[in-house]
Amino acid sequence: MQAAALRIPIRHLLLIILAQVLALFTQAWLSQALLAQGYGELDAHYLAYLAVPPILLITLAPVLLRHRAFLLRLFSMHRISVRLALAAVVLGIVARIAWWAQMTARVSLGIAVNEDPQAIAGPAFSWACPPLPSLMLGFLVMAVVIPIIEETLHRGVLQSAFVHKGPLPAILISALVFTVFHPPASYWFVFFMGIVLGVQFWVTGSLWLTMITHATFNGLIQFDWRCLQGQWNPPPESLPQIVPAAISLAVLAGALVLIAALLRCQWAGTRTAPATTDTTTRSPPAR
Repeated sequence: MQAAALRIPIRHLLLIILAQVLALFTQAWLSQALLAQGYGELDAHYLAYLAVPPILLITLAPVLLRHRAFLLRLFSMHRISVRLALAAVVLGIVARIAWWAQMTARVSLGIAVNEDPQAIAGPAFSWACPPLPSLMLGFLVMAVVIPIIEETLHRGVLQSAFVHKGPLPAILISALVFTVFHPPASYWFVFFMGIVLGVQFWVTGSLWLTMITHATFNGLIQFDWRCLQGQWNPPPESLPQIVPAAISLAVLAGALVLIAALLRCQWAGTRTAPATTDTTTRSPPAR
C-alpha cells in the first residue's frame, strides 16, 4: 500500500504551519510561567505542552473537518498486522541506537564538545530515574501526544499534499518542515528521522506505523536519557579516540543497514494494498 495523495489548498498548508508556530510559542510562554511558579524545567516544559493539542484542534478545525475522511483512512487498522507493528517498534529502537552511536562517535572525534569547564571527564554512568509522576508525564507527552500531532500533520497532511510531485519531494518537504519545529542543535538527526518516517509512511500508507516508531524512539528518551545519568567528556589532548570512534561508527553503519531492512520489510508487508486518493475537496493540489 502506497501513501495516498491529498488534494488540499495552499492556504490550508500555511494554516497548519502557522498554527504550529502559535501553539509552540504559547507552550514556551506557559513553560516560563510554570518555571516562575517553582516547577522543574522538564516538568514545566511537558506540562506546558499539554496546551498544544487543544490549540491545534481549535485553529485547525476547518482543515481537519474538511479532510476528515482522508485522515480516517490513514488511521485504518485493517492493513496493520502484529508483524508490522513489531517491525515499527524495532525500527524505533534501532533509530535510538543510531542516535547514541552517532553521539558517541562525535564525542570520540572531538566534534561534540561540552564547553562546561566543570564537566566530568568520565566515562561515569549511573541509573537514577526522576519521580514516577514526572517520568509518566514525560512519557505521556513524548510517546503519545507528540507522535500523534507530528505524524498527523507532517506525514498525514503535509507529505500527502505533495505526493503528486513524487516520493522524493514529498518526503523531503515533510522532513524539512518537521525539522524546523525542533531545537537547532538536533536538526541534522531530526531531518534524518523525518526521512525515515517519511519513507515508512510512503511505503505503508499508515499513520499507525509511523506513530509506533516515533513513540518508541521518543519513549526511550525518558529512560536512556532521564534515567541513565552519564558523563563522558574526554580531555581535548586525548582526542581523537580512534577505538571508540571506530566501534561507534560500525554500530551506526549496522543500524542504518537494519533501518533500511526494516523499511523494506514493512513495504513487503503492505505492498499488496491499493492506493487511495482523497476526494473530499475540489481544491487543486498545492503548488
